[in-house]
Amino acid sequence: MSATPRPSGTSECREDRRARRVVDRMNGRARTIVAAGIAGGAAANLAMFLTFRLLGMGLQGGGILLDPTVQSEKLIAVWTQLEPLPRVVTQPILMGLGILAFGVLHAYIYQGISASWPKGIVPRAMRFGGIIFAMVYLFWEFFTPFNMFGEPVLLTLLELSFWAVVAFAEAFALVAVMERRARSGMVRPTTHGRDARAT
Repeated sequence: MSATPRPSGTSECREDRRARRVVDRMNGRARTIVAAGIAGGAAANLAMFLTFRLLGMGLQGGGILLDPTVQSEKLIAVWTQLEPLPRVVTQPILMGLGILAFGVLHAYIYQGISASWPKGIVPRAMRFGGIIFAMVYLFWEFFTPFNMFGEPVLLTLLELSFWAVVAFAEAFALVAVMERRARSGMVRPTTHGRDARAT
């Protein structure tokens, strides 16, 4: 006896449902990366305002980082005299949007490297914040303010403490969104996946 042929539509339907689940998963992951990146970038912007702007430079430019009795004249000139002035002074909104874009990039990097990390928001945020600080801000302070502008060591250390606040603020906001959405299933298949299981 010959085997009864299976309807050709069955395997096609199965493949279609599988493809839709893959697309749903990818869309959910992309939305999570963007949301986490924006949260991280917003936290970094806020942390920079509270540290560098309020504490370091002062709202009116009278902070310790611009104090001519302790700060390098070259660095002060870059921030206040040499044209064109830094864009963060003349176009703060543009630079703030740039920080948000870097947040999205960091979220994408986090997703790619964190799979084997310890579980939990705190240990993951501490690790990721340490990576951002060491690979971005530590090098920046060493190579630019300390090396190029002749900033005194104590002020460089003060700025590093500010950058640590920025790095870990971004990391905690970013990781919190990534991990909470992962737990709630927002990075898994959505409507099509549930519909497929119901059929």
